[in-house]
Amino acid sequence: MKELVVLSGKGGTGKTSIVGSFAAIAQSKVLADCDVDAADLHLLLSPTTKEENEFWSGQVALIDEGKCTECGICQDICHFHAISDFKVDPISCEGCGFCFHVCPDDAITMSDCLSGHWFISETRYGRLVHARLGIAEQNSGKLVALVRQNAKSIAEGEDLKYIITDGPPGIGCPVISSLSGADLALLVTEPTLSGIHDLERVLGVCHHFGVPALVCVNKYDINEDNTRQIERFCSEQGVEVVSKIPVDNVFTEALVRGMPVVEYARNGVSREIGRLWETISRRLGRQYRRKAMPIYDFRCRDCGKVSEILVRGAPGQRTQCSGCGSENMERLISASYMIKTDAPTSGTTCCGSAERCETPPCSTGDTCRRA
Repeated sequence: MKELVVLSGKGGTGKTSIVGSFAAIAQSKVLADCDVDAADLHLLLSPTTKEENEFWSGQVALIDEGKCTECGICQDICHFHAISDFKVDPISCEGCGFCFHVCPDDAITMSDCLSGHWFISETRYGRLVHARLGIAEQNSGKLVALVRQNAKSIAEGEDLKYIITDGPPGIGCPVISSLSGADLALLVTEPTLSGIHDLERVLGVCHHFGVPALVCVNKYDINEDNTRQIERFCSEQGVEVVSKIPVDNVFTEALVRGMPVVEYARNGVSREIGRLWETISRRLGRQYRRKAMPIYDFRCRDCGKVSEILVRGAPGQRTQCSGCGSENMERLISASYMIKTDAPTSGTTCCGSAERCETPPCSTGDTCRRA
């Protein structure tokens, strides 16, 4: 079982439309909508709810009018201005419990909150686990975790190959809860300044949690200069741009009809999304093989070709380039995210240079072992 989470950094990039198309293409999967603050995958897939559950999280203060002497202490100490005329505004109340502890008359109690609901539904493409957080409620990260846990239970119970998760926008708590522990992240961006900015941020989160990422540029032809800028940035970060989808009104038309675009139209956009899923499924399968067998990437120092080689661990095993036959090979290490700061890092690099150089680990994007 492999988990793919689709993120965007910002809203409106076409993330959910692509997840809906994956739902129609992929076999042996369960779907999860982790955008619990504004879930909309169900609008596209038209699910039938089979199970509804309450989500209780957090607390809110309640004042017992029979015990309250209207001393005013609670109103004075509430930093959130949630108490007025000795009544608590449940939306403004943060549930900190300060008023509960300082009330001299024990007139305040902390009550558990019904913060939302989560659902297990059936769609024509398989099971969907989704949720709805209440208005102004908190702890969205906990609700996301609950959605993922139930999607995983379904996948394990039915021996499914994939969990396909529609993640929330941004880089906050629900994104972290959606991403941590996933096998692969697909980052859907657009060639706008805000799209580029938010791609950089969400890619940083992926690197921080050690989740490998691929990038899809949707509507790439609305500004091809910005698309090239995205490709350069991804190349510098060691991240592959696996798909560029052209702008097309069929996305909007399909949404209006409540259909995934790959079912609504058989055109270039649908074919590109199909190729995107093929790339992702191969990558997830490759991860499985890597866990099952010690297969590593090696680069030939003579011709530069990168080859996958099974390392059995036998003494004196030789590695040979599949291109030129040379045994002058170096094993590649996965690129890690480098946090850029204005101030230079003190000390020299592992090879003695003052700055990053053109030899590994610098040239491969790995962390330099500074002297």
